[in-house]
This record gives sequence, C-alpha cells and structure tokens, in this order.
Amino acid sequence: MLKTDCTNLQLGLISKKIILSFSLIFITLFAIQSVEAQVEVPTDAVVITSGEKLFKANCTVCHSINNRVIGPALRDITKRRDLAWIQSFVKNSQKVIKSGDEYAVKLYNDYNKTEMTAFDFFSDEEILSIVAYIKDESSKEVVVAVAETAEGETAQVSEGPSEYVTIIMVGLVVVLVLILIVLGLVISVLKKYLGDKDGISEEDQEVIDQKIDLGKFFRSNAFRGILAFVLTVVAMKAGIDGLFTVGVQQGYEPTQPIAFSHKIHAGDNQIDCNYCHTGVRKSKNANIPSPNICMNCHSSIKTESKEIQKIYAAIENNEPIEWKRIHNLPDLAYFNHSQHVEVGKLECQTCHGPVEEMEVVSQFAPLTMGWCINCHRETDVNTKGNEYYTNLVEMHNSKNKDAMKVEDMGGLECAKCHY
Repeated sequence: MLKTDCTNLQLGLISKKIILSFSLIFITLFAIQSVEAQVEVPTDAVVITSGEKLFKANCTVCHSINNRVIGPALRDITKRRDLAWIQSFVKNSQKVIKSGDEYAVKLYNDYNKTEMTAFDFFSDEEILSIVAYIKDESSKEVVVAVAETAEGETAQVSEGPSEYVTIIMVGLVVVLVLILIVLGLVISVLKKYLGDKDGISEEDQEVIDQKIDLGKFFRSNAFRGILAFVLTVVAMKAGIDGLFTVGVQQGYEPTQPIAFSHKIHAGDNQIDCNYCHTGVRKSKNANIPSPNICMNCHSSIKTESKEIQKIYAAIENNEPIEWKRIHNLPDLAYFNHSQHVEVGKLECQTCHGPVEEMEVVSQFAPLTMGWCINCHRETDVNTKGNEYYTNLVEMHNSKNKDAMKVEDMGGLECAKCHY
C-alpha cells in the first residue's frame, strides 16, 4: 500500500513539475511576443514595397539581409534593436556612437571603424518602411542560392556554415541542463517526502539513503559514449568551419616594401583611385601604379622622405617595386574591373571597403563565390542611356515589374565567371 502511495505521489509531483515547466515556457514565449509587439513595424504591402525600393537604392552597397557585406547582415534587426534606436542610428550613426551606446560602439569597432553614411534626409516614415521591408524579408526562409549551368542543370551554391547550427547546439545543451535540474529537484523532493514517512521497508530506505557516486558515473559507458559523441560533433563542426575558410583571405594585411598610406593619398588629399590604378575603367585588371606615376607628384613633394627615396632607388636601378598583392581570386574565376566600374558604375569601396581610411590596405570583403552571387542577386543593372540594354529591359519589363537585376541577364550562369 505504501509503495502505491509513493508511486502516486511521484506521478503527482512529476506532473506538477511538467505543468510548471510548460507554464514557464509559455510565459517566456508570451513575454518575447509582447516585447516584439512593442515595435510597431507596418505590415502593409505598399509600405514594404516602398521600403524595398529605398533599401535597394541606398543600402545594398553596404548591407544585405542575410549576409555580411561592408556592414553587418540586417536579418532580424528588429529583434536586436528597438525602432527608436534604429532610426537614430540610420540618421546619424556617429552621434549614437559618440553618445557611448555600447551596442553601437561595439558595432563600430567590429567593422574596422567604418563610418556609416548619415541618412539624416530620411523621414521617420521612410526609415520605418525600410525596417518593414527588412522584417518582412527576415520572416522568409533563407534560400540556398541555385546557379544554372550551361547545360540547364542546377547546382547549389553554399553560402557557408549557418549560424543556426551553433544556436541549435547551444539550445540543446541548455535544454539538457534544465532537464537535469528538474530531475534533481524531483528526486530531492521525493527523498525528503519518503524520509519523513514511517514504516518504510529496509529496501526502500536503502534507496532513499543512496548517494550519487560521481566517480562511478564518470567511469560508466553511458557517460563515455555521451562525451565521445559531443567531442565528435564539436570536431566535425570545427572541421566544416575550417573547410569553408580555405582560400578566404579576408583581413589579409601584408607589410609592403614601401610604407604607402591610402589614407593620406585617397583620404586626406582625395586623389581619385583611377589616377594611380589606370586600368580600372578600361581593363580587366586595375593595374599596380608604376614609379612614374608616383614621380608625377614626388619629384617635388617630400623628396627627403626615406620611403620616397626607395622609389628613386628603384627607378635608378631599373628595378620594379615588389608590391605584395592583397586581393587574389583563384585562376578559375574571371573578374573584369572595367565591367563593374565603368559599366556597372560600382564604387571601389563596394568590394575594397573604405580604402580612403586605411593606413595599410587589407582585404575587406570575403570575395567568396557566395558573396559575389549575392551581389548579383541584389544589384540593379544600370541601363540608363545605354542602348545595349534596350531589348533586354523590354523583355524583362514585359514579365516583371521590379528593376532588372544582374541575375536577370545571366549574372548567375556558371560560364560568366568560370571559363
């Protein structure tokens, strides 16, 4: 009879614990929904469409919804920051940073202290429409890019290891810990209850008085199996993350033979990039400037500088300056500077970052296949005043009301970049 009572009591206590756990989960979910509901972001299709146009016209140079470009990915920004903060940051990010805002300062430092353009000409309604578009896109499932081959087959293009893998693993560990805590509480309550009972048999008393032997637990096959599984998963994830970084040289910053400062030349003195990199508008390559271009200025400016003397020595000895190349694409990838700069009207900073602020140039963007494809998906083709695109634009507009993207004219075909 006593064992039946104990069993019923155990079931009752476990049921209460389960109900309590579910109650806590529902309360947490309700609290999250309540916090999110405070951000009154429009869901009207007209507002979202207006925000999409503003986003693509002003933001895509530095931002993407799902991928880091020059700035961070904006997916779920409404869950990280409230609307008032977003509006203040968009209008004048430097003001928010200088106010000492912890999140803004960290963001500024994490992205190489790149100053975001102040969009103080945007109204609150316009920023709200952009946020509405970002939130609408964030609610959609992330789709893996699909590129069409020359034979008409499709090939998946991986965007790299997902952050969600890490989030899921952390979530599972947290859930496991919570389950262990709940079980520990249940056992503790049951032991206390049964310990106060009279007439308990010796066998039941032995169970109540039983102590947890951690040494025995750690030596058990179950623990060893769990530990081996966890270590295997961690090692596999580290290996996969490592494979995705093969060939990616983002952040590469070699020491050059001559200490040349882009900040002084392109930033302080505002020398156009095309003045030194002469091939950028008419050639596949941007060209490394020859010493003769340097001498156009330095034949009379800072002639006493030790670094400038190195240029003189190279000219006198008829030896090239052995600059170290920073931005490298694999031989199997074709890239044409003139096509992007002259025809596409892209700024150098789109791929190279804020070079005008760099004392020592480093590779700013990842320059991965996924990064390039994402740009082709989001970039509007500049067709204004170019008769080459007339027929293409007419064909596109007959089937689609949105602006023509690079992908609409074959920008995702394998043979465009791989030949």
